[in-house]
Amino acid sequence: MVRRVVDVISKLAEACSPALMLGAAANVAVHALTELFPRSSAVAFEREPGGDTLRAVAVATDTEQLKSRTGLASGFTLLEMLVVMVLIGLLAGFVAPRYFAQVGKSQVKVARAQIDAFDKALDQFRIDVGHYPTNEEGLQALVVPPSGEPTWAGPYLKKEVPKDPWSRPYLYQQPGTHGGDFDLLSYGKDGRAGGTGEDADITNW
Repeated sequence: MVRRVVDVISKLAEACSPALMLGAAANVAVHALTELFPRSSAVAFEREPGGDTLRAVAVATDTEQLKSRTGLASGFTLLEMLVVMVLIGLLAGFVAPRYFAQVGKSQVKVARAQIDAFDKALDQFRIDVGHYPTNEEGLQALVVPPSGEPTWAGPYLKKEVPKDPWSRPYLYQQPGTHGGDFDLLSYGKDGRAGGTGEDADITNW
């Protein structure tokens, strides 16, 4: 029985988004419990309309519907609770890695979008001022006018200069060393040069 549940959850992990997989796998756990303990009370999960939010829905597996929270709690024996704990562990093992992988991909996308915004802002700065900010002025020159630049028409960013998604400042170098006018760089999740996946450097070249 447990092997069957594991196989189902494995297939879900390969085919579904984390939110959908969690909801479906949770319902698999409910059905497994009802098969093992036909007169137990349980909680099923369903997706909120139009979103990925999951909500718990109390269901009764015998002919008598749930009347109160006391009825829900008293429906489980110690053995049933142990089975639930095992199933929760299986769910966490399959869902958590996939969820955090999605979070990591989102952070990389945010970093790329911010570097692209810096790139455009720096080009506008050059059009107004006649040159790119120096290394000493850095990206802060996009929001605070450098001294001696009367044609500065910023700020060129809507807010303060953001840090990368891992809370480290972006690196700016002018002139660039990779064939461009300037270099923009985030070292990724690990904060070190090189790397792969989430640890890979994110650049404008």
